[in-house]
Amino acid sequence: MALRPEPTAPFHSVQYALRVLETVAKYTGGVSEQQLARETGLPAGHLAHLLLMLRREEYVERTGDGGYVLGDGLALLAMGGDRKKALERKLQQSLTALRDRLGAAVYLSSYVDGEIRITQYADGPRTPKVNEWVDFRSAAHAMAIGKCLLTQLDHDDRRDHLSRHRTARLTSRTITNEKVLFSKLDAQPATVPVLDLQEYAVGTVCAAVPITAGRTVGSLALSLPVRHAHRLREAADTLNRHAAPMLLSMTLQ
Repeated sequence: MALRPEPTAPFHSVQYALRVLETVAKYTGGVSEQQLARETGLPAGHLAHLLLMLRREEYVERTGDGGYVLGDGLALLAMGGDRKKALERKLQQSLTALRDRLGAAVYLSSYVDGEIRITQYADGPRTPKVNEWVDFRSAAHAMAIGKCLLTQLDHDDRRDHLSRHRTARLTSRTITNEKVLFSKLDAQPATVPVLDLQEYAVGTVCAAVPITAGRTVGSLALSLPVRHAHRLREAADTLNRHAAPMLLSMTLQ
């Protein structure tokens, strides 16, 4: 499977965060923010934002004299045979917190062996997940999750997927013309959330952003009842800002 070589905003944030973690790891007794700025070459404002994210995720901790050391969260992800379970717990905690912040159901998905898979999600009584009235694997063309995953594939892999899963009309808004669909996928900026405005299910709107770790194509998404459609753009922007911590966790695994 070939990927489109267009890095996303979360990807860049993760690269910078890894640079910060590598520098912190060199100083077992702690390193100051000023020294981190000198060694990483990051502007003070950007570095402060990354350190705040890393502290929130417990990947770094503040020492008594204001320096930074590696945190317990990083140690948990590095624990031998428990790494996969530790990652799942970490991601689930992040999804639950994001659900509460957004007031929306949230989902992690990946594209594995030519199929869409929802790997984890967080919903609740006031934030119900999407009713899967049509198998998600057959509805990539109509879903924010599916379209987000397809944008990360090259032309041949998209065609392969749609040869196995035809673009059926699910609502009056569903794009069924492959030429139109491909044109929209090609025009989708990597840094802008993909939207689904009642294309998969009447009464539901969704947004998704890419989170690609290595060769793994993935997405982070949210869904809202259409009565909350006025919140979709703001919620999608918040979702986009919170993609980096999850991508970082996946990268560190």
